Amino acid sequence: MRALVISGGGSKGAFAGGVAQYLMEELQKDYDLFLGTSTGSLLVNHLALHKVEKIKEVYTSVNNESIFNICPFKIKEKYGVQQISINHINVIRNFLRGSKTFGESQNLKELIRQTLTEEEFKELKHSRKDVVITVSNLSLNQVEYKSIKDFEYDEFCEWIWISSNYTPFMSLALKNGCEYADGGLGSMVPIEEAIKRGATEIDAIILQTEVTQLNRLPSRNPFSLLTSMFAFMLDRIEHQNIRIGKFVASNNNAIINFYYTPTILTTNSLIFNKEKMTRWWQSGFDFAKFKSKETSQV
Repeated sequence: MRALVISGGGSKGAFAGGVAQYLMEELQKDYDLFLGTSTGSLLVNHLALHKVEKIKEVYTSVNNESIFNICPFKIKEKYGVQQISINHINVIRNFLRGSKTFGESQNLKELIRQTLTEEEFKELKHSRKDVVITVSNLSLNQVEYKSIKDFEYDEFCEWIWISSNYTPFMSLALKNGCEYADGGLGSMVPIEEAIKRGATEIDAIILQTEVTQLNRLPSRNPFSLLTSMFAFMLDRIEHQNIRIGKFVASNNNAIINFYYTPTILTTNSLIFNKEKMTRWWQSGFDFAKFKSKETSQV
């Protein structure tokens, strides 16, 4: 069984889309299982439907307004460098509404429903392919994996949205008496789950460089400190997931093909910039092409 696994990574998901496009359209790879975390969960459904151009259009046209109905930060550009600071008015307004998070991402929920139609959902659900979404159950302190086979349209769209909610900057979901958040808080790269579900060959797209190439600048404000702390924790989770995945693969005779980003794409994946994401999609496609040629020559 062949599986495609896409890690979390916010706006960097555009790079993953480009890689997946090359693997599926140029190398003609046919996957039985699609697993996604966070931004990966937004991609895998359309990839499983072979509707690459449709999801490419989404990833190369969204902006922050497409994601947030209450955006918790401001973006200023100074000397060609983007500086991010907290939007105090929006955050205070959100707290006064009784919210537990700095921002709200209800616009993303609507975008998911607009992008994945009920007809497409039914087509995918009744196909031989399986699509699995990663979510973090904060109340039970565990990671959960939601298969498209187990849910109806409305609930599965909600799980996709929950998987993509990077709390505390995006919405916190209350479902079945439990609080849920971004799947990346528990499993950034669900390789182990793919093997448990029977995968013997896995293409894993990791939205991070293979070797640490970043020395972060000092935090400028509490918001940048908080984003740096969360980025650090998610990086550690990602490295742990990969190590465990490699170990499980070696004990189950499974093959993993890794596709890391060759360079640092951004230091804040909560910024959704159409121009940059368009470039990242193409760079993902080009990188997969280069890696494929390099592998064939070995």
